[in-house]
Amino acid sequence: MLSSHRTDTGGLVPASAADLAKAIRSKQVSSREVIEEHLQRIEAVNPKLNAVAQLVAEDAMRQAADADEALARGELLGPLHGIPFTVKDWIETAGVICAAGRLERRDFVPRRDATVVARLRAAGAIMLAKTIDGIDNPVYGSPKNPYDLSRAPGGSSSGEAALIAAGGSPLGLGSDSGGSIRYPAHCCGIAGLKPTSGRVPLTGHFPRINALSDPRTQIGPMARFVADLALVLPLISGPDYSDAGAIPMPLEDWKLVDLRGSGLDMTGNVIPRGSGLNLTGGGAGQPPVRIAIFTEFAGASATQQTVATVRKAATALQDAGAEVEEAVPPRIEESLPITRAYWRRVESYSWNEWAPDKEKHRLTPEEIERSVFEWDRLRRAFLAFMRRYDAILCPVAGGPAGHGAAAAEEFIFTLPFSLTGYPCVAVRAGESAEGLPIGVQVVARPWREDVALAVGRHIENALGGWRPPWG
Repeated sequence: MLSSHRTDTGGLVPASAADLAKAIRSKQVSSREVIEEHLQRIEAVNPKLNAVAQLVAEDAMRQAADADEALARGELLGPLHGIPFTVKDWIETAGVICAAGRLERRDFVPRRDATVVARLRAAGAIMLAKTIDGIDNPVYGSPKNPYDLSRAPGGSSSGEAALIAAGGSPLGLGSDSGGSIRYPAHCCGIAGLKPTSGRVPLTGHFPRINALSDPRTQIGPMARFVADLALVLPLISGPDYSDAGAIPMPLEDWKLVDLRGSGLDMTGNVIPRGSGLNLTGGGAGQPPVRIAIFTEFAGASATQQTVATVRKAATALQDAGAEVEEAVPPRIEESLPITRAYWRRVESYSWNEWAPDKEKHRLTPEEIERSVFEWDRLRRAFLAFMRRYDAILCPVAGGPAGHGAAAAEEFIFTLPFSLTGYPCVAVRAGESAEGLPIGVQVVARPWREDVALAVGRHIENALGGWRPPWG
């Protein structure tokens, strides 16, 4: 556990990005005060957490002064005017080292920002730091979990989750191929969003991929509060005409989702009611949101506390008017074998490495054809399953944060939805007997981040969401 942090600015560190943005716009607080307090928090917690790869304090303070001067002139730089953010070290940032956990890149300085970073800057946000990726990072060492420094924060967006949970940043950017936003969010008790594959451009992400070459991977926001995920998503979404897999799909308003009257019809079209997150309404002919819940399947199980946490979340959704029923997606048990075939590493895959021994384990043309067929078969089975349901509620992992790097089996609840490319929200909903966070995973149909966010927000409101790791 970490010590608390309060300053004469009124305790800005625990605040949401949305609240900080309102306070800056209304001139209740300056951007300089917000940035300075978060830098002080980083200075206080990072020696224990080892979450930060590169700190850009001087540049951040200069940008904060510029933001305050602009506001004094009546100029609003964007919806994130003067708000701090941090970035996983797999995402490139102009003029700041991007090692991505590889010794051969430890001095590599990109010349341009990744698309997502450029878009947050254009919205007025100010970068504070790059955060360490993975657990056994050969360049920077191992980040620690703020709730128990002997445990790992989950990978691979590990430093990002740890720093946000500890109050060093209100929001950040991570990336997720098999659970690398969702699992650390679960381990550190924050919220994380993996968008639909193709929603957010991957330009400037290392390793070099796009949504066509690796449809499992997405960049997404991480924050202490679900509303901040919703704030960031539209700012980073949409084609950049560089990532060939980024698709210009409309983004629905999550505030219009009513659990009692915003179910989807069988074609996936939303049936909205009202204008706002009204969870107590319900009108004739408007189906409630339908949610499938499961806590185990062949080869996957969870601790009693994890199961109880998922069921508490299900009860909260039922109380709000959603229809909840037990159902397991077909062929879900094939997810881990398909992923292992994709990586060609049958025994123990280290999630901190990028395609280890790729030459030794290169697939033959026949193996590629078979694995793609099995992958497509899984996706078809899930699409058929989702004709009945608007969302799925399940664990993020079988238990709370562990010690050291996680084995592939730790991602068994997240891998299926990486293979399908579905949007997922992870949000804290309980804790273990040791006081470690336990998150739940909300999965929605493709392109329906609004449903995942609305369901996640209701769970957060009902069960408490993020809780500070200080006493």
